[in-house]
Amino acid sequence: MKYLLMFLTALLFLNSCASKKEVLYLQDIDTKGVGAIPYQTPNIQPNDILKITIESSMSPETAIPYNRSVGQSVQSRSIELMQLEGYVVSLNNTVNIPVLGEISSENKTTHELAQHITELLVSGGHLADARVDVRLLNAKITILGEVRSPGTFNYTDQNMTLLQALGYAGDLTINGERTDILMTREVDGVRKVTHIDLTSAEFMNSEFYFVKPNDLIVVNPNNPKVKSAGFIGNVVTVATVISLVFSITILLTR
Repeated sequence: MKYLLMFLTALLFLNSCASKKEVLYLQDIDTKGVGAIPYQTPNIQPNDILKITIESSMSPETAIPYNRSVGQSVQSRSIELMQLEGYVVSLNNTVNIPVLGEISSENKTTHELAQHITELLVSGGHLADARVDVRLLNAKITILGEVRSPGTFNYTDQNMTLLQALGYAGDLTINGERTDILMTREVDGVRKVTHIDLTSAEFMNSEFYFVKPNDLIVVNPNNPKVKSAGFIGNVVTVATVISLVFSITILLTR
């Protein structure tokens, strides 16, 4: 009985071990991680919340009608309040700007929308020296699975990498599958799915090096975790049965 339990324990230990190759990040970064950084700015999507500020350097008061009025100073406003005061992009990819009316944001980045609004203000004779700033207020990602702190995280960075995003979740646990990170992304009504190997730096040159708003990142358990999860149950069951048989045998042979 003692030797059987020792054997089962050793077998469980061997099945629970992960190799160094399965755990270390970016193992080939010296060869595959060197090169130009693929910066990219995502297009504005329906239900995005935008902060749009229109200014005039020559006469600031003339720009007031083109902005939504706010009840508090810029310094005292939280991001939650700014979201409530922001412009929500409609399902038709438009935003409603005071005086200008409905403006299309389809296939535009925040920078391109700012340029478009500037052109409308200048060409329409509204503001000759218009300055427009557009920022996304509700960028968020969701990270689930084998990470220390799964959840949905808001961020304000213009460009945030996948590794930085995983840092928000406290990094992968030792049981996270580093060679097969699942990421889903919705762009212009189309869902993309990709699998990323964090042990290789090759993904750093792809479109998925930087996360985009509403990305879903799933870290599945690695093979040792899956095997041990099923094996523990089997060990307990087997040990219980053997212990019961052993006890009955002792009672019958007395």
